[in-house]
Amino acid sequence: MLVRTKRNKLEILVDRPLLRRVRDIALEADIPGFTLLPTVGGGGHHGRWSEEMVTGGAGSKVRFMTLIDDATVERLLEKLEPLISEYSLIVTIVQVEKITDDSNDV
Repeated sequence: MLVRTKRNKLEILVDRPLLRRVRDIALEADIPGFTLLPTVGGGGHHGRWSEEMVTGGAGSKVRFMTLIDDATVERLLEKLEPLISEYSLIVTIVQVEKITDDSNDV
């Protein structure tokens, strides 16, 4: 049987050198599950960038993605606030439905 659960998909666009700090903060906020997605380029207020334009990975960006409930979103944002302010991290939150098959649960 399929189970539908409302969750928040939270994504953080983070420079690779900060990734460990973001991951550690997520673990402190009791978020054990997340996915890291590579990026190949983009653009914004500071112009366009691409992976090829950067040496050593210092400007490489990664998307950190997790599905969490409302209380966990607030806990994570509180812990991330210093990094968001200092490094201008981009955090997006969207409400989604997580669909799983509970027939595999024993």
